[in-house]
Amino acid sequence: MLTIGTLSKKTGTKVQTIRYYEQIGLMPEPGRTEGGQRRYDNAQLDRLSFIRHSRQLGFSLDAIRELLDLSDQPNRPCEEVDAIARRQLKQVEQRMARLKALRTELKRMVHECSGGRTADCKVLEVLRDHSECLTEHDEIGA
Repeated sequence: MLTIGTLSKKTGTKVQTIRYYEQIGLMPEPGRTEGGQRRYDNAQLDRLSFIRHSRQLGFSLDAIRELLDLSDQPNRPCEEVDAIARRQLKQVEQRMARLKALRTELKRMVHECSGGRTADCKVLEVLRDHSECLTEHDEIGA
């Protein structure tokens, strides 16, 4: 049985985050000692590791809840799991497209800046007037 501190260290998850996951039902309520200290078993360690890795991959808490529910039913087909993963992949690809557009625009702004006075600064000019942008970075991935 693990303490919350040990569970935190083993998974790289903050104690406050573990408690939050318990409050919202992603983690089950742990057993307690006679003194009221939380105690976690290996199944809870595995579950928290799953949650942490899912968060690192950018899954929302709602998606993780769905994935956990599906993983608790081992005889179900994995089509739903695949659909959740594909949805996450699409969101990541949209964010990447937006970031590439932002990078392009920022590089152009910096390159066009002459380094003179702020009154003539291309960066400030573009920030004041979105029509000066060459990319539609506000619409990509929205």
